[in-house]
Amino acid sequence: MPRPVNRLILCTLAFTAVTARAELVDRIAAVVNNDVITLSEVETRIAPDAQKLRSEPDATKRAEARSLLVKRGLELLIGEKLMETQVRELNIEVADSEIEMGMDDVKKQNNITTEQFEGLLAQEGYTLASYKAFMRKHLARLKLVNLKVRSKVKISDEDLKAEYARWSHDEANEFEVHARHLLVQVAPKATPEQIEVARLKANLLMEEARKPGTDFAMLAKKKSEGPSAADGGDLGFFKRGVMVAEFEKAAFTLPVGGISEPIRTKFGWHVLKVEERKSLSAPPLEEVKEQLRDKMLRGQLEKYTEQYVQELRAAAVVDVKI
Repeated sequence: MPRPVNRLILCTLAFTAVTARAELVDRIAAVVNNDVITLSEVETRIAPDAQKLRSEPDATKRAEARSLLVKRGLELLIGEKLMETQVRELNIEVADSEIEMGMDDVKKQNNITTEQFEGLLAQEGYTLASYKAFMRKHLARLKLVNLKVRSKVKISDEDLKAEYARWSHDEANEFEVHARHLLVQVAPKATPEQIEVARLKANLLMEEARKPGTDFAMLAKKKSEGPSAADGGDLGFFKRGVMVAEFEKAAFTLPVGGISEPIRTKFGWHVLKVEERKSLSAPPLEEVKEQLRDKMLRGQLEKYTEQYVQELRAAAVVDVKI
């Protein structure tokens, strides 16, 4: 059961840090007890996902998707405000050493250097100081969850066996894919025009790749802008849950030998070719029980945390303005 690439970084980005600057011209999105959440805070929270919507050509679909993003982002911020109030009331503190350990864990899990880590932060609009401030709040909320919720989370041997039976059944019907890709890079802050130019370039590469007799690996070596170009765009074998959603959907839908339309991710536009498929067989329970237990624990923890936040909200005064 491989871990998703950059899982911890992607998880932290789901809790994007916000600079608490409520300018007079800023619109109020919600008031939680005496705490104000501004529209700019919501916009900052949803920025990574909102940027992906820029490639959606249908204006109606784009507006609907953005509306959902705003709603979800605001709900997350309301929950965090409620939890932060509890953190203050319970005098929960986070030491500087805990923040350093948290950052070291992110770097270790993703096998990156401090310089690479700071580069990734900069791409997402962080400074080292603002990221540490975010980590302090994030770790404080985790301590609150451990205090208020953790005791409710229990996984029995029977629960584990039932989950294994379900998982092994699904796994036996699963397969992994061997794929290659071509990448046309798009800068994080690219304009709509630049995104479209890159898409057209990727479309031309797709047409070239689909011509009879074209060696996709050689084409990738010559024209892909990704780090895998030297290997002919080879991504090796991977299972579901490893690649980003847009990429995975194409990889597990295309037939062997199929070449995708350009696929948009935060890295740019990809053209994907499926080289092989290989059926999977479920390993014995003893080999995967700890991974399954961790997965079940996380699921229960999320469930009870959501219930806890709803209890806090029921006892609070929350006025949503948008």
